[in-house]
Amino acid sequence: MRKQYDAIWLNAQIATCEQGYGLIQQAGIAVRDGRIAWVGPVAELPYDPEKLAAVIHDCNGRCLTPGLIDCHTHLVFAGNRAHEFEMRLQGATYEEIARQGGGIQSTVSATRSASEEVLFQQSLARARDLQKSGVTTLEIKSGYGLDWPTELKMLRVAKRIEDTLPLTVSKTFLGAHTFPPEFRSNPDAYVDLLCQEMIPVVAREQLADAVDVFCEKIAFSLEQTKRVFASAAEHGLKVKCHAEQLSDMGGTTLAASYQALSVDHLEHVGVPGVKALEQSGSVAVLLPGAFYFLRETKLPPVELLRRHRIPIAVATDCNPGTSPVTSLLMIMNMACTLFRLTPSEALEAVTRHAAQALGMSALRGTLTAGKAADMAVWEVSHPAELVYYLGNNPLRQLIRQGKVVF
Repeated sequence: MRKQYDAIWLNAQIATCEQGYGLIQQAGIAVRDGRIAWVGPVAELPYDPEKLAAVIHDCNGRCLTPGLIDCHTHLVFAGNRAHEFEMRLQGATYEEIARQGGGIQSTVSATRSASEEVLFQQSLARARDLQKSGVTTLEIKSGYGLDWPTELKMLRVAKRIEDTLPLTVSKTFLGAHTFPPEFRSNPDAYVDLLCQEMIPVVAREQLADAVDVFCEKIAFSLEQTKRVFASAAEHGLKVKCHAEQLSDMGGTTLAASYQALSVDHLEHVGVPGVKALEQSGSVAVLLPGAFYFLRETKLPPVELLRRHRIPIAVATDCNPGTSPVTSLLMIMNMACTLFRLTPSEALEAVTRHAAQALGMSALRGTLTAGKAADMAVWEVSHPAELVYYLGNNPLRQLIRQGKVVF
């Protein structure tokens, strides 16, 4: 006869992340059919654990959290841009490199020329690194193709990663990352291609969960961004936006008007943009890896976001040019040291709020009965230690849908 639970984790310091840490001391969590069936103090279990579950895991006082969620990555790409890193250290700016054909365009060239198998193997290694830092769910954007064959290739690779690893992958179509070289003299024609041909296929064939746009003076204008958002909405796709990274163009307000899942970067966002986020319920995704790597000095207005109770997520922004980072733990530390998030805010930013940024709150992001049993056990006694150490990885067990995968 089948027992009540498939497995129970006992004697843990459990951070449910339902509100702040949501810490439960000397706690346990029970799993059945890949979902959380019960969570609470061990003393409240009605019977001996051996009578309740087929498998018992003793955490011996370790901390147990939700599996981490990396809600903004450009993980699928070919090659690297180490030479541009060297150029920036010699004084070149991100915008200067982009205008010289570097930046996103150089990765577009490498990704177009890479075979799907090469692209998959290079990207799979990065996904494995993220998983080793406690990630059970991640987002992968396209956007290094800027033509239909390569964008489709990137989305196929993202799907292959999910099929290969015990990871949940949310796919985002970012055809509006920048303008491809063949459309440089007629950018609006490329917007036509996105809106009239690419986005309808993405929606019809369910190739992605959302559409993203890089709204910036070196990328898509407000009017062009609005056209892409309108097409996404017409075809039933949620939207996201890279906005206010280099200047305050009003992309945040525009994205909020389309009920964007998230608006990301936000170093230059002002009061009107934050108020728009407050009205829309969109998540502010901060990306300290890019801030650090580009040696930026303009901090995102964290206190303003707090004042307006905007949910804050953080993510690796894993990409070859501005954030070649594959550790979400390191990003949590950066969020605290660079942006002055508290450790509690940082943990919420990669669990509850990150799930919200992907539209996954109903199933992921907190240790709540009924949600997916995506969890991580850490060799620490309090979750604040996860952001305290720099370069240390205390992950001891990773659980996805109730099964130990690491």
